Amino acid sequence: MKLYGIPNCSTVKKARAWLDERDIPYEFHDFKKQGVPAELLKTLMGIMGWEALVNRSGPTWRKLPDARRAKVKDAKSALAVMEENPSVIRRPILDRDGQYQVGFTEDNYAAFFGE
Repeated sequence: MKLYGIPNCSTVKKARAWLDERDIPYEFHDFKKQGVPAELLKTLMGIMGWEALVNRSGPTWRKLPDARRAKVKDAKSALAVMEENPSVIRRPILDRDGQYQVGFTEDNYAAFFGE
């Protein structure tokens, strides 16, 4: 199982704490240090659409120039902005044997792990 995100993100910290409290092992992939796996993003866009992956409410999105935000209209342009700005990706992304969770809430993780 792999958890993708940015270590200083508060939502990623909550997800990691939730997993750690339950002794659920996972490998952490740091977008800032290890990069953004384009294949992962393409897979997720195929499953849930690019709109689900772009965090339009976060500070990174809001700081992008209006002209840059306006260019994000489809999967290709969304992938480009996510690769350029990993902080704009909704996180964390949890990959458990090809089953995915994007974002974190205790209720969603509890359901995902059958609690």
